[in-house]
Amino acid sequence: MKRTLLISLALMALLASAQNKPYITKVYDLVPAPGQFINTMPTFSYVVGEPRDSVIARAEKAICGTTKITSEEVEMPDGSIVYVNDTTHNVKPGLISLGSFGGYVIFGFDHPVVNVKDEYDLQIFGNGFQAEGSSTSGGSSEPGIVMVSRDINGNGIPDDPWYELAGSEYDNPRTQHHFTITYYKPDENKTPVPGTGSIIDTEYIRWTCNSVDSLQEGYVFKNSFHRQSYWPQWVEGETLTFEGTKLPCNAANEGTGTTEYWVQRFYDWGYVDNRTDWAYDYAYNDPSAYEKANKGFKIDWAVNSEGRHVRLHKIDFVKVYTGILQYCGWLGETSTEVAGAVDLHPQQALSLIRGDVNLDGAVNVLDISALINMIMAYTPTDAELGDVNRDSRVNVSDITALIDIIMNS
Repeated sequence: MKRTLLISLALMALLASAQNKPYITKVYDLVPAPGQFINTMPTFSYVVGEPRDSVIARAEKAICGTTKITSEEVEMPDGSIVYVNDTTHNVKPGLISLGSFGGYVIFGFDHPVVNVKDEYDLQIFGNGFQAEGSSTSGGSSEPGIVMVSRDINGNGIPDDPWYELAGSEYDNPRTQHHFTITYYKPDENKTPVPGTGSIIDTEYIRWTCNSVDSLQEGYVFKNSFHRQSYWPQWVEGETLTFEGTKLPCNAANEGTGTTEYWVQRFYDWGYVDNRTDWAYDYAYNDPSAYEKANKGFKIDWAVNSEGRHVRLHKIDFVKVYTGILQYCGWLGETSTEVAGAVDLHPQQALSLIRGDVNLDGAVNVLDISALINMIMAYTPTDAELGDVNRDSRVNVSDITALIDIIMNS
């Protein structure tokens, strides 16, 4: 009896240890662009000489983990599954700011996030909200673009190719891909060039870019609400250069006369900090709220640098960067905030099905067609998904192995 109890306890401990945590467990890098909240977030005032590792540790404390976590999954009206926790759905552990266009954070989980067919795979939280009394569908919307990556070389660090999760504005004619911007470190002791109202330096941090539809140079202004340095003090060098997809500006001043009332219009889907996050601010008893909220992100949206769809079985790293370059009067620059993230099906990585090439949860003739298409247009990201016979190659021999699985299942 005692031996049976000990074995049972050991099995329970083993199962508990095998449970994947649904929330972020590690921040790999934080390189914000200049902005009014830099050096004050995450939750600290930067101390001169503080090393990068210390800043990363603060970022981890701000957005990793959560409280009162449970494993509840809720089916939404459209059939998708959303992960929620406790009775308040509060999975926001903290907040970090990414500054102006291009500023980014890279994070990961204690397991790969699996691509589950037709379901949202990730939820990444921001602090967007609906404006009261606005004439448009918007409010505080500071869209951040999501990139994902596989640890193809197996070294545990995010140095492999990145793929963009293409949101609703990816094909918008006003969206600029391969946009590049360079910010120039300011002289904090120079005489400010004052603007109007709360703007105390209109020529604070200069930037240049390759814009095709607007100015190719300008400034990050400094305002009276935040007087600390806007330049990330732990980043070395005299310039900061970022490249990515620049979304169309979404802000409008709806004020009258001399009163400014800035509203940032929502994009439909696919961006962090763009809309209020469902499973956080919205209650279950408001059906309309679900339609207006950020529901999450699908790995199936992944595209390569040329805009072609990429098949990703799973991903190991996530990158979020500010996707807009604009200034909104006294509100300051548009700056994506990140407030944690969850894997919406964290235990899926423990129960992958060999031969399920099309990721629909079953192994059948549809997978043969998917495997043939994969062989015809093979990329390194297909290796784990299409290598059915586990010989580290994806070719016709995997078709034979797949047929054997189907015939013997």
